[in-house]
Amino acid sequence: MPLMPKRVKYRKVQRGSRAGIATSNTQLAQGDFGLKTLERAWITNVQIEACRVSINRHLKRRGKLWIRIFPDKPVSKKPIEVRMGKGKGNPEFWVAVVLPGTILFELAGVPDGLAREAFRLAAAKLGVKTVLVSRNGAGQG
Repeated sequence: MPLMPKRVKYRKVQRGSRAGIATSNTQLAQGDFGLKTLERAWITNVQIEACRVSINRHLKRRGKLWIRIFPDKPVSKKPIEVRMGKGKGNPEFWVAVVLPGTILFELAGVPDGLAREAFRLAAAKLGVKTVLVSRNGAGQG
């Protein structure tokens, strides 16, 4: 299942601003443990899917996983060895814009050590610094 929108209003969008810190999606909503980002970044649909696969493989069908981000921004690229001009390139991949403090994934129904290891494996697939957060306050860092 490719992680991308079914349809969008505009096929191509501008790069936009990534300034500031996250104001929404900063608290745990469903799960007991969460993976929170400390940096701003564009996280691609391929990175999100790689994280999902690594977490589910480590958990072996235990617990429940929520993905709190969605890649709704198309990034366009010009083909290689094409001269400047002639308009904007075609959309190549999709990204989710994350700001510092955004919860990326949540887990419930698993022990602390299992969640910590699953999120460590997932964080290795991302290019940003992350921290594990938990509902009861334990497991920070």
